[in-house]
Amino acid sequence: MGKFVYSFNEGSKDMRDLLGGKGANLAEMTKIGLPVPFGFTISTDACKDYLNKGGMLDDEIVREVYEHLDELEQVMGKKFGDIENPLLVSVRSGAPVSMPGMMDTILNLGLNDDSVKGLAAKTGNERFAYDSYRRFIQMFGDVVMEIPKSKFDQIFDGRKKEVGAEYDVDLKTEDLKVIIEGYKELVKAELGREFPQNPKDQLMEAIQAVFRSWNNERAILYRKLNNISASLGTAVNVQSMVFGNTGENSGTGVAFTRSPVNGENKIFGEFLVNAQGEDVVAGIRTPQPIDQMKESFPDVYGKFEDIARILEDHYKDMQDMEFTVEEGKLFMLQTRNGKRTAEAAVKVAVDMVNEEKIDKETAIMRIAPEQIDQLLHPAFDAEELKKHTPIGKGLPASPGAACGEIVFSADDAAVAKEAGKKVVLVREETSPEDLAGMVAAEGILTARGGMTSHAAVVARGMGKCCVAGCHDITVYEEEKYMEIHGVKYHEGDMISINGTDGSVYAAEIATKAPELSGNFGTIMKWADEIRTIGVRTNADNPRDAKQAVQFGAEGIGLCRTEHMFFEEERIPKIRRMILADTEEERREALAGLLPYQKGDFKGLYETMAGKPVTIRLLDPPLHEFLPKNEEDMKELSEQFGIPLEKIKTKTIELHEFNPMLGHRGCRLAVTYPEIAEMQTEAIITAALEVKKETGIDIKPEIMVPLVGIPNELKNVKKTIDETAERCFEQAGERLNYMVGTMIEIPRAALVADEIAEDAEFFSFGTNDMTQMGFGFSRDDTGKIIREYVEKGVLEEDPFQVLDQRGVGKLVKMAAEEGRKTRPNIKLGICGEHGGNPKTIDFCHRLGLNYVSCSPFRVPIARLAAAQAAIRNK
Repeated sequence: MGKFVYSFNEGSKDMRDLLGGKGANLAEMTKIGLPVPFGFTISTDACKDYLNKGGMLDDEIVREVYEHLDELEQVMGKKFGDIENPLLVSVRSGAPVSMPGMMDTILNLGLNDDSVKGLAAKTGNERFAYDSYRRFIQMFGDVVMEIPKSKFDQIFDGRKKEVGAEYDVDLKTEDLKVIIEGYKELVKAELGREFPQNPKDQLMEAIQAVFRSWNNERAILYRKLNNISASLGTAVNVQSMVFGNTGENSGTGVAFTRSPVNGENKIFGEFLVNAQGEDVVAGIRTPQPIDQMKESFPDVYGKFEDIARILEDHYKDMQDMEFTVEEGKLFMLQTRNGKRTAEAAVKVAVDMVNEEKIDKETAIMRIAPEQIDQLLHPAFDAEELKKHTPIGKGLPASPGAACGEIVFSADDAAVAKEAGKKVVLVREETSPEDLAGMVAAEGILTARGGMTSHAAVVARGMGKCCVAGCHDITVYEEEKYMEIHGVKYHEGDMISINGTDGSVYAAEIATKAPELSGNFGTIMKWADEIRTIGVRTNADNPRDAKQAVQFGAEGIGLCRTEHMFFEEERIPKIRRMILADTEEERREALAGLLPYQKGDFKGLYETMAGKPVTIRLLDPPLHEFLPKNEEDMKELSEQFGIPLEKIKTKTIELHEFNPMLGHRGCRLAVTYPEIAEMQTEAIITAALEVKKETGIDIKPEIMVPLVGIPNELKNVKKTIDETAERCFEQAGERLNYMVGTMIEIPRAALVADEIAEDAEFFSFGTNDMTQMGFGFSRDDTGKIIREYVEKGVLEEDPFQVLDQRGVGKLVKMAAEEGRKTRPNIKLGICGEHGGNPKTIDFCHRLGLNYVSCSPFRVPIARLAAAQAAIRNK
């Protein structure tokens, strides 16, 4: 059996997997000589062992903990549970990947009815001793004994009200003693046992509670949202306590070496005099900006600035630090790479390259591709904002703009989201239990808490707009309304919040698309220099194509031509074609569609200005275009003079039990070649006309969908080639074009070598391939897949992240087989997976030529492609 427990002087920052992020960094700070209160870390191996044994602590783990406790007592010169000079510790979780606020912390462990008197005598500060004991019982009761925090709050707030205390610090020692007795009675009433008085029992119970918290609801949800493996486990850090709540010459703070909001290179943070660390992070009291600390504790602040600089230079990244000042002496309790907004991430990365702290590749790897998404979302239109006056102002905790109906609980936010509503979650303060509601809301507004409160940190990580600590608001969560300056705003009322300046508006305010330049442009330029795979877009109209080009798309990887038929003046013509009895009638109807299709393609070619454009021939089953209700059928009957009964009969005739597997894709072009002829004519003549009008050489890529039999492609390609020849003869001019196919049927992957005889390119349609590969209907099995992910049957939703082991194997096989037949075959992916970073990494490793995704994911794909190139060097 290996070692389970490590002193802070035994570890280093490279032992994250074993000691967790917090433990590894405490060890590293100890190693480089910073003032860290001594302690030890119980490793993630111990957590895994505990969970594997069904919640039993192995004797060896217990023995090692007691061994290290003895060492800690010797180092500190204090005894655990001692009446004269008690040793107190904090017990805190620390996973290998930062999960702020998701697991549990206990402070002041080691206090009991006797040692609290020793602490009072030793410090000469009775109020501080009983305040520490009060906090300990409340945390231990909540985290270890699982008594709802609100029950402790009732006792605490009740006493405050009784004695007329406005703030916690206004409570006297006698009040705290009364509160402590109330807490102990609550424990007995809830659990039928006394609050534990033996410090060693307290410690063992606390360690097990932290291990258990690895699998609490909010931790599981956070891991899902951030793709963190459940197998990592958490470490537990047992650290000697230092006290920020001993009086006016003590305090506690959280600070970043640079602004996590906009990346500005100056210390950013908050400080509370006479407080413990949890007070800042939990948002219970609204703290002072860190600059105030400079005035209150000038010497300490100078030391803190030096340490901040040392840590940033040492880790070569922006640090998020927790510290305590006890009786004028500074102690470091934590450092970690700071969570930051996308704007800050980009600025810090570019600045650190310019400061020669990191290279371009490191800068690119520092930015999560999904973070880029935050930069691409709307902000309020400045002109529109001028028309509105804020009703309140809070702290700009996470930038962006959000507008929606007010809701006051996480559950209500989740329900509203399901119903398709946009909501803003308004809370007194958020806690980790609110995570699901924060995910569902457009933005978050809290009445209490600072820039480093739970709401702020979690919202920044998600890219959600958040305004925190808005003191103008009084929130009545139970009654479902809030009051600002005497005006009541109820659930369902519309508000807008500005996370960039902290303003709150009682109105629905228009937003505008972001402008991308400066540091963002620099990062994208570096990414483009490094990546080796192309990035195209899926676009069906010039508007989307233009947006994608602005975001750096190098072509169109998928234009879905059916989307062009659904417009008001076109749908009757395609319906007329479907209802035709003869080929002649069909051709007549298609001739009416030809000018529209040609105009659409010209618009795309002009927008893409010579970049490649892949156009997919008609894919969905024909019944999708027919009217669903009798009223629309009557209108169609009158418009074309077709008997209503005939339309009804045709609709029934075309109805398919499983249209996904029915008469669609290339099957339409085989049975109705005139459809493929019309589309080919539109594609080719549009290209010829644009070439003539602009001089731009267009090279269309015509994609035949749903091929599973090599002869299907042979058949449709013959129609395409003959039509193209006819167009060239009529125009008296030629151009190059390509014919390829979408590989989306599993059989196509198996016979890809034969299909490549006629296909000049493959584009992988991984949505349908996933659907057919798994036998899941993507339209009907969402709930099943969600449950599969929750129960661990599937690691991830295969419609969001490509299943590399199954569907990915088909893609790999098709790519290899296709290249055997045609070594220069062009390979791309155009399913929704094309914008997913993990899938892009997979495509890079396969050596595909390009990925294609929706316009707003193009910058994400460019960054992810560069990261794939760096990762797979």
